[in-house]
Amino acid sequence: MPPNSLHIRKMTLDDIPAVVEIDKQSFPIPWSERTYRLELAGNPSSHLFVAEVEAGGGRKIVGYLGYWLIIDEAHISTIAVQASLRRKGLGSKLLGAALRSAASKGAEKVSLEVRESNKAAIAMYERFGFEHHSRKPEYYRDNDEDALVMILYDVVEWMQGVREVQCGRE
Repeated sequence: MPPNSLHIRKMTLDDIPAVVEIDKQSFPIPWSERTYRLELAGNPSSHLFVAEVEAGGGRKIVGYLGYWLIIDEAHISTIAVQASLRRKGLGSKLLGAALRSAASKGAEKVSLEVRESNKAAIAMYERFGFEHHSRKPEYYRDNDEDALVMILYDVVEWMQGVREVQCGRE
């Protein structure tokens, strides 16, 4: 997948079938099509994005991310990448786009929950500056696994660090 073929944009209602398929690959209890419709059409706090690549003369959705913005805090509600394309940087690109979006809308911090066993995701969040905040015992209904709550305390500072790297200051 050439790096310039990746495009991240706002999710539309037409994207829901492809997103639901990735969700089914990714989670034991996936969101329903109805949930995505409600998030897109009925939740003004919800911001959903898809990642797509050039494929067969068109574009194919290969990942997605959602966050809720409530006053000055964003909460990552969902993120997933197509199983065959994981660990290729797509999740990081989606997360970076979401953090930039949230910061531009006034978010000061960003929180999320992640399965304690999801070491790859935890490592990605740590690379972005998320810190371990707390634990939610038996949070996941499918197997009673604990969730780790992670927080990026200053998304504006994170944005400044990104700008410095892009300008060659680091």
